[in-house]
Amino acid sequence: MYNYVVTAHKASAVTHAAVGSFLSPNNRDLILAKCSRMEVYSLSSEGLVPVIELPIYGRISVMKLCRFPDDLQDSLFFLTEKYKFAVLRWNTQTGDCDTIAGGDVHDRIGHPTSAGHIGICDPCMTCFGLHLYDGLFKVIPTDFKKEAFNIRLEELDVLDIQFLYGHSKPTIAVLYTDSEENRHLKTYTVSLKDKDFGNGPLFQGNLESGASMLIPVPTPIGGVVVLGQETVTYISGSGLRGYHSIPVSATIFRAFGRIDKDGTRYLLGDEKGILYLLVLEQSTSLSTFTETETKITGLKIQTLGETSMPSTIDYLDNGFVYIGSCHGDSQLIRLLSEPHPETGSFIEVMETYPNLSPIVDFCVMDAERQGQGQVVTCSGAAKDGSLRIIRNGIGIHEQASVEVPGVKELFSLKKSSLSSHHSLLLLSFASESRILELVSTELMTEANFPVFEMQEPTLYCSNVVGDCIVQITPSKARLISCADMSIVNEWHPPSGFRISVASGNFMQLIIATTGGNLIYFDIDPNSKTIVEKSYKSLEYEICSLDISPLGQAGINMSSQAIPSSFVAVGMWTEVSIRFYSLPSLDLVHIEKLGLDVIPRSLLFVTMDGEDYFLAALGDGRLLTYRVDKSAKDITDSAVERKFLYDQRQMSIGTQPASLGIFETQSALHVFAACDRPTVIHSSSGGGKLLCSNVNLREVTRVCSFSSETFPDCLALVTEGSLVLGTVDNIQKLHIRTIPLGEQPRRIAHLDAHHVFAVLTTKQVVAMSEDGNEAASETIEEGYVRLIDDTMMEVVHSYKLEQFETPCSVITVNFGEDTAAKDNQDYFVVGTAYSYADEPEPSRGRMLVFAVREQRLTLVAERTFKGALYSMDAFNGKILTSVNSMLKLVRWSETESGARTLTEECTYHGSIFILQIKCLGDFILIGDLVRSVSLLAYKPMNGTIEDVARDIDPSWITVIEMLDVDYYISAENCFNLFTLKRNSDAPTEEERSRLEKVGEFHLGELVNRIRHGRLVLQIPESGISIQKTLLYGTANGALGVIASVDEKTFHFLYSLQTALNEVIKGVGGIQHEDWRRFTSERRMGDSKNFLDGDLIERFLDLSRDKMELVAKKVNVPVEELAKQVEELTRIH
Repeated sequence: MYNYVVTAHKASAVTHAAVGSFLSPNNRDLILAKCSRMEVYSLSSEGLVPVIELPIYGRISVMKLCRFPDDLQDSLFFLTEKYKFAVLRWNTQTGDCDTIAGGDVHDRIGHPTSAGHIGICDPCMTCFGLHLYDGLFKVIPTDFKKEAFNIRLEELDVLDIQFLYGHSKPTIAVLYTDSEENRHLKTYTVSLKDKDFGNGPLFQGNLESGASMLIPVPTPIGGVVVLGQETVTYISGSGLRGYHSIPVSATIFRAFGRIDKDGTRYLLGDEKGILYLLVLEQSTSLSTFTETETKITGLKIQTLGETSMPSTIDYLDNGFVYIGSCHGDSQLIRLLSEPHPETGSFIEVMETYPNLSPIVDFCVMDAERQGQGQVVTCSGAAKDGSLRIIRNGIGIHEQASVEVPGVKELFSLKKSSLSSHHSLLLLSFASESRILELVSTELMTEANFPVFEMQEPTLYCSNVVGDCIVQITPSKARLISCADMSIVNEWHPPSGFRISVASGNFMQLIIATTGGNLIYFDIDPNSKTIVEKSYKSLEYEICSLDISPLGQAGINMSSQAIPSSFVAVGMWTEVSIRFYSLPSLDLVHIEKLGLDVIPRSLLFVTMDGEDYFLAALGDGRLLTYRVDKSAKDITDSAVERKFLYDQRQMSIGTQPASLGIFETQSALHVFAACDRPTVIHSSSGGGKLLCSNVNLREVTRVCSFSSETFPDCLALVTEGSLVLGTVDNIQKLHIRTIPLGEQPRRIAHLDAHHVFAVLTTKQVVAMSEDGNEAASETIEEGYVRLIDDTMMEVVHSYKLEQFETPCSVITVNFGEDTAAKDNQDYFVVGTAYSYADEPEPSRGRMLVFAVREQRLTLVAERTFKGALYSMDAFNGKILTSVNSMLKLVRWSETESGARTLTEECTYHGSIFILQIKCLGDFILIGDLVRSVSLLAYKPMNGTIEDVARDIDPSWITVIEMLDVDYYISAENCFNLFTLKRNSDAPTEEERSRLEKVGEFHLGELVNRIRHGRLVLQIPESGISIQKTLLYGTANGALGVIASVDEKTFHFLYSLQTALNEVIKGVGGIQHEDWRRFTSERRMGDSKNFLDGDLIERFLDLSRDKMELVAKKVNVPVEELAKQVEELTRIH
């Protein structure tokens, strides 16, 4: 069993953030860490602009910006959870990161800290400090020639460590808990010479029991702020000048951000998403005749408003703040000087950045019944809980449609060239043309304009200069005045010739006639005539033309129109594309395709400031090139630059495509109308073309149609219909948020009733019996929410009993069971009662709900002695875990006709069953401690028996059955592994073991794996995809696991190996180390898994590096690019 693992939606939880001058001394940049990658944004007047993305071969546990002495820009220090560190500096000349230092800080002995890695940077840049193991503090001198060393740390239960400002020697403050659960603050000086601690200037004992976080205060103030659950305390650096504390409402602070360089103001964020302003009030006095002394006289804290639950808070500039979150959407906010008149908040949310983390559960549904999966996730936590609908590709939202069969070409027109809105659509058929007019918000009718040639098909039609419309048919080019709808000029081809192909723009026309004749025209706006400027006779027939201007910023406003300097000509017999300069029609370049398929549609386009040329071939392939407009002297051998360069090839369908430009949100994109409609767009920040599927089965023609009623619309010809539709935001995956305001835990979809059952919990304040608010307590309530899958609204709710927590939900059809006479599907919910004095739930319920008129109706229930953590439908029955037991439950009918749930059999032999999966009579269980076991139901005996088990204990988080013999699982050390049943083994001992046939370090905590796919269909190509699964992670990543055959695996593995030799890991970290299976008990090389994220980076390489990789795997670069491009289409 071989698997290709690739990320469809990258991790979106922001775990670390920093602000500084990383890209250049004059820049102010925001650097975000999201699991195993870094994103760098520049601050501009338009907000945060993405600049670069750095994939890191490791889970980032520490990230700090620091500036070395005499440097003008900041460097970046990071550490991974596998103990690899690096210091990076951005090289402005090469546009890449230089690694200043790097290495491994792993120790052979030591117990890893339970609170995670702590990494700090000395303000004087003498060293970095790391707390990785209990009782040890590792020091990395910034003189990287010196080795890192450990210092014994007496405090074992460390909560936080920070370097303090204003000390001659590196000084750390340690917040820790002693053996009696008291919390203290202690300081040490760090001696790099003696490699040991010295006594620090401060010890503060018996701090608040909830103290959890330290804020070092810069000079001239110095000292440290301690954040507790009920107090905020300032302690001066020397311990002599002040101790100030103020009470706060009970809360847990999660993040802080400094506003001022002198450290007088801080932003604090708590677990509820409340943002506070902390002010250190100070006074200044003369300590000597020449020096002043700053003292803190008190603290003041003010509530500003509510944000997402923060993991990072970073003050950017001018009142703008970035709130990074692991449990909700990250936000860019602006601080207000005065409260909002309606909300009273001092916060204005400027932009929201979607975050799926944590994905605790998801289901896959086909809402549009097209075979394309939509993933609906349970995301977020507490008040930031939500459902997220994730869909691949770009949605076209229909606004109007009309049945019109046989349309061959489509052109949008304005009644005046000065107008910014279209109102007419010219449709070309095999032997005629028609015009439709938008007469109301929803009605298009056929219009009669005698000045148009309606008895011939139209080859080209558009508004042009001089407030005119040009229409080109096989017999003529006609110029029509918009002012009085009259014919003002016509051009006819010479006798015996007909116009075969035409193209144009707002100022120019290019026409090809039979016989290979090419004629270029200007349109004179003064005389309103079509003026022939040049002519060229070619030796072959012409099959396609394009004269779209490069550098044009928009297509809907005539004021943005510019002339083109080139024409592209597709040739029949030669199977080439020729490029001629305008107006002379001098040859600039010949691009011989070397194929037996002609170019059917050509297009010049500028996207995100980059000039491109696109050619759609007759077999569904798309060629893309970059264009160097200045490299146009074909006779000058000294000119090394090429007119076309950086060729890429991708497969977008199986039939010829028609290319058209459209504009949305002030950006140009290309629509490829074909059997697999595709939008070609520029990547974020430019530099790469991306393809996104469209949620339509087939489109034959498309054009922009921006009317007053439907701005930024497209007109599309589909199977027998003309559709007007608006376009989603241009991105590969679309995410729609359904806020819940509470914690979603589990989800199931009932397709027959078009509803979801979502299990949620929320925290509510329970008042004391006497109504005393001070004596009130927070309790958790559980609900089953019924949500309509079209409107995505809660239509009904079922509240669970007090102390009852929802644990699992499935859909079940009881089939031939006598109790289920209506043979319908039901929701089945499993719960647990959580009592404070019970270490493990001793009671739970199974609830069976029918959906009637969009309401939940409880039709049966049964109480069990334990929690029902997982369930699965099993041949018309229900398998459920009850703590350590597995029970088979059937739905029966009593003599009185009442329905009841009856236990059929019980399996003992597990410790804690976390998940159950069934296929046929086989049952796969994931035990939190004992890894994976395979069981079988024996219907003759009515028993469940052991078949085989994984003998390597793992803390399982999720399991799934690939088929009856192969299974996949994820565990808490961020690994994936596959297991095989050895049913043909010769001995009973071998048959009783599940063989581990695949291992892979994913670097993500997987919470759910389900069968399904995100694309409409798996594209046919040389890459054999057998089945696909989707996975969701705690960091908000959504990925695809695709099973491939052995031949495909070995080919892709050789490609992966070649890419490893060409693509070097950031900071010098090796890819093999990153993907090596690593658990608490052992390590082992990755096997039988492919890293799709690395393989698909092939498409980002320069042409030279592509050719180098292709040479290593002995495959032509075009063929290799095509195969990798096909792989990208599985997600």
